[in-house]
Amino acid sequence: MKPRVLLPLWAKVMLVLMAVVLLVDAFAFTSCIIPSAGMENSLYAGERVLADKWSYGLRLPFSTLRWWERPVGREDIVLFNNPHPQLPDIPVWQRELFISRCVGVPGDTLLLNDELLPVDTSADSPDSQRLYAYPHAVEDTLTAVMRSLHLTDNRLVGYADGRYIRSFSHYEYYLLTQRLAGQVDLQPLHGSDSTFIRPFVIPARGQSVTVCPWNVTLLCNTIVRHEGHRASVRGDTLFVGDRPVTAYTFTKNYYWMAANNPVNLSDSRLFGLVPHDHLVGKARLVWYSPRPERLFRLVQ
Repeated sequence: MKPRVLLPLWAKVMLVLMAVVLLVDAFAFTSCIIPSAGMENSLYAGERVLADKWSYGLRLPFSTLRWWERPVGREDIVLFNNPHPQLPDIPVWQRELFISRCVGVPGDTLLLNDELLPVDTSADSPDSQRLYAYPHAVEDTLTAVMRSLHLTDNRLVGYADGRYIRSFSHYEYYLLTQRLAGQVDLQPLHGSDSTFIRPFVIPARGQSVTVCPWNVTLLCNTIVRHEGHRASVRGDTLFVGDRPVTAYTFTKNYYWMAANNPVNLSDSRLFGLVPHDHLVGKARLVWYSPRPERLFRLVQ
């Protein structure tokens, strides 16, 4: 009879710790790194964020099945899998992680301009950014005021028609206009010309969405990618299979995700609607940041 091989205590402890870490990562929390400036001033590039996995219902490991599904709140900052990867055959749970702010929930009607940016800014987060233009001759005045308000992180976006273009959040724009007191003509780059404003319905499970010329491509892409049906656009007409349709009833709940900074295109303008089964969790805590004052700050 061979003697039993007993693991040393340290090995048992390591195995238990590894099991706990795997269980926590699978069922409770996950972490991601912020790769770009798209979510400034809510989150900054290089920060690491902790997200819980139960806010929207627990998604089972290695699956898109979910227990106790719960809706996303408007303005939640959400971690989700890439809904439009270069290799679509990759399982959803193995795709790269994205993080954005949810600005449209199932059943909402968003008013979007020709660049697919929401034009009703009354509900936007104070950190949501817009592009503003001003004459190049007042660059020194503006940058001096920016330094006095500690807004030196706002980078110059571009130059066009004798005007500089910068990106500011709603709150930063308010501070600047108060301090400048009319010295600089700081104007939103994209006005509210209603010619280009169109209503987009965010699909809800079981809801029929009417096909319009301005949403037909978005609906077609969603049907092909996430509803599992063959679809195409011919002229302004949506075909599902070989049948033309004027409306489509969706089988999933969808969300519209937006970056804080309009210069960053890593949001629904690029990858379209995000289905509920792609959601990972709600961003909760900044557990690492190059800015010491932001350590362990709650995500808002």
